[in-house]
Amino acid sequence: MRIGVPTEVKPDEYRVALTPAGARELAEHGHEVTVQAGAGAGSGIADDDYAAQGARIAAGAEEVFETAELVLGVKEPQPEEVGLLRPEQLLFTYLHLAPAPELTRGLRNSGATCIAYETVEDGRGRLPLLAPMSEVAGKIATQAGAFMLERPLGGRGVLLGGVPGVAAANVMVIGGGVVGFNAAKIAIGMDADVFVYDRDVDRLRELDTAFGGRASTVYSSTLAIEEMLPHADLVIGAVLVHGARAPNVIRREQLALMKQRAVLVDVSIDQGGCFETSRPTTHSDPTYEVDGITHYCVTNMPGAVPITSTYALTNATLPYVLALADHGLRGALGIHPGLAPGVNVIGGRVTLAAVAEGTGMEHTPLEDVLGELEPA
Repeated sequence: MRIGVPTEVKPDEYRVALTPAGARELAEHGHEVTVQAGAGAGSGIADDDYAAQGARIAAGAEEVFETAELVLGVKEPQPEEVGLLRPEQLLFTYLHLAPAPELTRGLRNSGATCIAYETVEDGRGRLPLLAPMSEVAGKIATQAGAFMLERPLGGRGVLLGGVPGVAAANVMVIGGGVVGFNAAKIAIGMDADVFVYDRDVDRLRELDTAFGGRASTVYSSTLAIEEMLPHADLVIGAVLVHGARAPNVIRREQLALMKQRAVLVDVSIDQGGCFETSRPTTHSDPTYEVDGITHYCVTNMPGAVPITSTYALTNATLPYVLALADHGLRGALGIHPGLAPGVNVIGGRVTLAAVAEGTGMEHTPLEDVLGELEPA
């Protein structure tokens, strides 16, 4: 199979979808890998590093898309890339389609098969391709929040860990999944007072054990959140509903409960955001203020540490990429059944129910679409 790796064009995105090690594995399986010139530069990977492992270097994105049967990406395709997709192509990347009807419509119109990293599942219903970036994003969320609390950045002027004789900051983490766990772990390491909220009592028990009593775990309810907001210096939103738009856990009127210049970090922003007042921002312009509260809502937080993120991503995606390249979609689904919920759009149809609901489009089960198509 011919695999293409274009340069990421989303603002402030420095990751790349494949490392030279991944290119080598694909080449040894007999596949042809084409990498756009400069695609790895942001992650410290030179074109020669890819060429040394058997990849071909293409001058531009058009050539990559024109020759590829399987296109690998990191972030969702930008408008200029959607126009390069063809019906016979596979696209494998992060998509986050539930809050993005325009992008979903464009992918439907392309006719391509679009597989989202973030909705691929393993045998236990976990999200193995989202997990590594969630780990990175959780850690960055606390680091960024600590930085934004500094007064020159518009924050309250509070040191997360305090000093002897001066209380530490209160960090509130809403959501106890991979993002929330890692955010809380970094906040604990910075000596903050940490409170983790979740609706799964079993998960709260796991977190309580993992943190060894160094963080408070709280059952998440509207009242519990409201009672904590007046005390919070940093609130990290880490709410995830598989493939669906994130629910709002803090409404605008509740901002009035908070201290002036407190900081909200919304890691759920890719799925529409979990604060009512959230809107996407970039690393170049990461924050804005609503009602005296600083909001940090960068949509590609792991892109700030591309060397770490790129290698972590390829480590997770490569087994699935090899299966798709070796066996096509149908064969890969037999090897990795959890790829099925990863297929969000195929043949002009939306095949993930959560995306159809979020975008207001018709849902067609994947098995129905595959039944209509010719065997791969």
